[in-house]
Amino acid sequence: MTFKDDYPFSPPKCRFEPPLFHPNVYPSGTVCSSLLDEKKGWRARISIREILLELQYLLNDPIIKNPAQAGAYHMYCENRLEYFNCVRAQARARSRAEE
Repeated sequence: MTFKDDYPFSPPKCRFEPPLFHPNVYPSGTVCSSLLDEKKGWRARISIREILLELQYLLNDPIIKNPAQAGAYHMYCENRLEYFNCVRAQARARSRAEE
């Protein structure tokens, strides 16, 4: 998370480094969520805890009406098994790289 000087009046930028294969994560790694959008769902009263919970929910249950990554979106919609296998493979590869 990256916070601007005017936080909590503007939302933090949430970004995965390296980027995740996920329908709601842009190829840059930035998370696409209305909760984190100043013009849509962001409110100054939203806590860091709520942001982290939103990210957890989003990772478990993508919001397909708001895709950010076309390949992940199409795979998730058309073949969930293949999508989950791809996500698991990515997680295993990253785990090995960190060892």
